[in-house]
Amino acid sequence: MNIDNLEMFCKVIEQGSISQVARSSYVTQPAVTSKIRQMENHYGVALFDRDGSTIRVTNAGSKLYPYAKEIVEYYKRSQEVMGNISNDKEETLHVGASLTIGEYLLPKVLGKFQKKYRNIEFSLAIGNTPTIISKLESSEIDIALVEGKVMHKDFHIEKFAKDELILIIPKNHRWKNQERINIEDLTEERLLLREKDAGARKIIESVFAENNVLEEIRHYLELGSTQAIISGVESGLGVGIIPKLSVAHELELGAVTHMPISNITISRDLWIVKRTTRFPKNSINLFTQFLKDRKSNF
Repeated sequence: MNIDNLEMFCKVIEQGSISQVARSSYVTQPAVTSKIRQMENHYGVALFDRDGSTIRVTNAGSKLYPYAKEIVEYYKRSQEVMGNISNDKEETLHVGASLTIGEYLLPKVLGKFQKKYRNIEFSLAIGNTPTIISKLESSEIDIALVEGKVMHKDFHIEKFAKDELILIIPKNHRWKNQERINIEDLTEERLLLREKDAGARKIIESVFAENNVLEEIRHYLELGSTQAIISGVESGLGVGIIPKLSVAHELELGAVTHMPISNITISRDLWIVKRTTRFPKNSINLFTQFLKDRKSNF
């Protein structure tokens, strides 16, 4: 069986179109069709149902896909490992991270890790949790670090740290001389929030609902990023509840102030997500252990 045929078969399933696969692979449509025909002849079953311009994977094709995907992945992995041996290099670790982790936590972590393991190279992809998990599913990355809980039977998932969400206020705010506020006090302020589908927003609203103040929050402004909220608080636009990881620098400079909320702690877990595989990269295990050993520093 030709590896190129298996890879083309996987691409057709993932992209859902022979023409799209042909364009992305820089080959002709008949070339893609020929590789699929060769596989169907080899296995003696139809892998796709064709109806005019549409194509649908058959039951046989669906059952073959995970095996084909794994064969292609391990073939590429074997090439990488052998190439690294011949070039006296370690493998490249492809890391994916959700926004807060990727922008505020990982740069320092990767710097420290690479000082300890100088031969390991990195690539880093940053996006929201669904995007990063999709990249892990398609083997574009080796390991994912995300803020949202992931439910996936084919993944190994473990917590590596907690991230606290804190209330920040402008440095000259009327609360500046108070030690803490009550959660009810937030109903009098303009609250700067992420968009409704953001993970942090959902956690905050859940805490507000538990404390019977969610319906009382009437003055708020939605902003598209955590950094926009920090800048908005710094300029006096309102107050915000954001990941502590993201505002450490501004707190140290005194640009904004952390104001505790009485009897309220808002936190979320940070997760390591990996594919279950028989031959994991050595760098994946090293990086996972490095994170777990240093979780108290996060």
